[in-house]
Amino acid sequence: MIRGLAMDAPLAAKSGHQGTAMALAPLAHVLYSRVMRHDPLQPEWSNRDRFILSNGHASILQYAALYLNGYGLELDDLRKFRQWGSATPGHPERGHTAGVEVTTGPLGQGFANAVGMAIAERHLRARFGAELHDHHVFVVAGDGCFMEGISHEAASLAGHQKLDRLICVFDDNKVTIDGSTDLSCSDDVE
Repeated sequence: MIRGLAMDAPLAAKSGHQGTAMALAPLAHVLYSRVMRHDPLQPEWSNRDRFILSNGHASILQYAALYLNGYGLELDDLRKFRQWGSATPGHPERGHTAGVEVTTGPLGQGFANAVGMAIAERHLRARFGAELHDHHVFVVAGDGCFMEGISHEAASLAGHQKLDRLICVFDDNKVTIDGSTDLSCSDDVE
């Protein structure tokens, strides 16, 4: 279902990024239906797991998952994908669509925000106890996200802080807007 929505909405809009959304559809389904703790009726519940789509250009993936999980989006909202004033803009916007945790656009920004949210979770858990704050932060980031300097600094901080509630899914498809990642990146980082 997510793949179909991810294919149809950008096609109707004559704009958007289908590939990443279609490839990650099974991941989004499993996260939202089996892994993440969340409540569409209380999208601001303080102990919810967070989902951040760092490569926000694949926003239809998140909108389809939110629609299928009852976050208040209607099929008509998906039909208006990337249209001015719609609930489904080209990049996720915090405060605009229920269930969107972070506004993403510049590649790597969502990953850095996820690191900050994981630090905040640790602080809240230490201060108020795991009974009140015991959530995870899930972030999806692509090749382009990790080509940006902000992601290197954030990853270094996450490792230094040993953030064990931060889960990053790296969509390593070796593709950028300019072509193959080897055109601009030859890092061999482990």
